[in-house]
Amino acid sequence: MPELGRSPLELDALLEAVEAAPPIAAADVVGAILAEALAAEEVSFLIADFSGRSLVRLGPRQDGASSGAMPEHVAVDGTPHGRALEEQTVVVVAQDGGAAVYAPVTSRGEAVGVLELRLPYEPDEEACAAVGLAAHALAYVVIANRRYTDLFEWGRRSIPLSLAAEIQHRLLPGSFTCEGGQFTVAGWLEPAGDVGGDTFDFSVERDTLHLSMTDAMGHTVDAALLATLAVGALRNARRQGASLVGQAAQANAAVADHARSGRFVTGQLVRVDLTTQTAGIVNAGHPPPVRIRDGRAETVVLDADPPFGTQPIAAQYGVQVLDLRPGDRFVFLTDGMLEREAAELDLHAVLAASRDLHAREAVQHLTREVLGVSGGALRDDATALCLDWHGGPPRDRRSAAGADF
Repeated sequence: MPELGRSPLELDALLEAVEAAPPIAAADVVGAILAEALAAEEVSFLIADFSGRSLVRLGPRQDGASSGAMPEHVAVDGTPHGRALEEQTVVVVAQDGGAAVYAPVTSRGEAVGVLELRLPYEPDEEACAAVGLAAHALAYVVIANRRYTDLFEWGRRSIPLSLAAEIQHRLLPGSFTCEGGQFTVAGWLEPAGDVGGDTFDFSVERDTLHLSMTDAMGHTVDAALLATLAVGALRNARRQGASLVGQAAQANAAVADHARSGRFVTGQLVRVDLTTQTAGIVNAGHPPPVRIRDGRAETVVLDADPPFGTQPIAAQYGVQVLDLRPGDRFVFLTDGMLEREAAELDLHAVLAASRDLHAREAVQHLTREVLGVSGGALRDDATALCLDWHGGPPRDRRSAAGADF
């Protein structure tokens, strides 16, 4: 069995090698160094695709559509890859005197993919820890380098995106999951065949957590452009330090001023004060969220202000209290999760039954249930944003390999 210890100098050398490599080769560099350190016969990185139900193996020669190579897809359900992601742990499967090792590539709860190794021996605890650490480092490498190349974006696409879907995906946050000491937040968007203009967003400041969900009227490119107005206005206002009322007012003004007459966007804006552990919410004509507390799922009763774009420019929105207690889970939804065929689903029962799943897994589980009752074909986008409130004073996360357990 090889010597597994890695000195700080060697870690520095790994970072230096990654910095020296082209962005498209950064993951390959990590794999090569890990292969040498552990005498691995094979190392590969599989990136999670947009469906959340499969992984795509990115090999050194699969550098996009121009390579001519068809990517290999690996299912998540019922595989050791899926177990590594779901349980956020290193999974070892014995194979012919050696072993296959699967480690979650995760940062702050974002499931980037899986690191897979073939070893000529069965790894001990030290080797598994080394693989887990390398996988966590790889998450940072991928997140940093995906700004410079389409490789990782290409790998996530199981099917080609329409122009409307391309615009819609650019409106979503760079990560769909974020863990903090006081909270976990995770979102998921399942687009309809004709994109319906759904978006979700979140941002963490020193003492504040911002959440938003919007649903633009219509379908295809018109809906995506309308959503762009709303999300752009909300982010612009948030980054100026505007209050919830100020953010809502700017979104309303942007849609009313620039969209065609009669077009509107529903939405919910949430601001959580991490110091006082209180939250406020603006509800602009959007379906109310569901709260899971003490094992029971209930709809949160909210007053509804008009959607963005339907009021005079100077209209005011009201901020309502969102009652937070440690252990609460809030699930914010668009109407694609509630209407048409999805209405046949017992939403509260599904959310209550999945309360022990990580927020990341819970929103994907809900989406699969909606797809199931819809026959796999949605007529409207189905979007969910989950907030788990752990409570307590501001503090660091407890984590291993990039995710809480």
